[in-house]
Amino acid sequence: MANGGGSRGRTGRPHRAGGAKPAPSRTKAPKRDRPAPPVREEPRHFVLGAIPGATPGKWIDLWRERMPHVTLTLREITVAEQRSALDEVDAALVRLPVAASDDLHVIPLYEEQPVVVMSADSDLTAADELERADLAGEVVIVPLDDVLRVEIPDAVAPAFAAPADTAEAVATVAAGVGVVIMPMSLARAHQRRDVEYRVLRDGPGSTVALAWLRERTTADVEAFVGVVRGRTARSSR
Repeated sequence: MANGGGSRGRTGRPHRAGGAKPAPSRTKAPKRDRPAPPVREEPRHFVLGAIPGATPGKWIDLWRERMPHVTLTLREITVAEQRSALDEVDAALVRLPVAASDDLHVIPLYEEQPVVVMSADSDLTAADELERADLAGEVVIVPLDDVLRVEIPDAVAPAFAAPADTAEAVATVAAGVGVVIMPMSLARAHQRRDVEYRVLRDGPGSTVALAWLRERTTADVEAFVGVVRGRTARSSR
């Protein structure tokens, strides 16, 4: 007996009008270019000179974070020999003035206040700040490595030879003899329990700068300049 309700295919499924639709063709997505692998930096060294009192710690920390493949070595240099020391380092923190020349790059960074270092028992500690006039009648000690060359009217000249360096001058002051004037960073570097210091309000400041020889300009030097100038890791030079 013939079944009603129309014809069915051999599978028992009804035929679609107009025949079966072909399956849509799948187009392959274009291959994306893979990013090039980062260039591997060869390990190398960067030597930074620094005069006493300079505090490059925060810059060194940033350098090590941004430039882990470049080992930074800190080398202490004296102010008296800072110009000649530039022949042996990549760059240096120096104290101005430094002998200017066409073969030298110099970038001033910050200025330090002058301070008077005195014995903790000195009457001068009663003041929060001092002026040159307050030092009249005081024995003002000038060590051989003095960097400020401050003239104090009516100061008393020491009856002994100038100390060889700032550390010796501070030790003399700690014994209760005289005062010594220096940039604040040096006073902090030579801080002792038996001495104190006060800002010399009308004294000369001392500028710390970054310097390097033009012929020694490299990508690493320019990277360090970016660090001290506060550039971010992604900013252009």
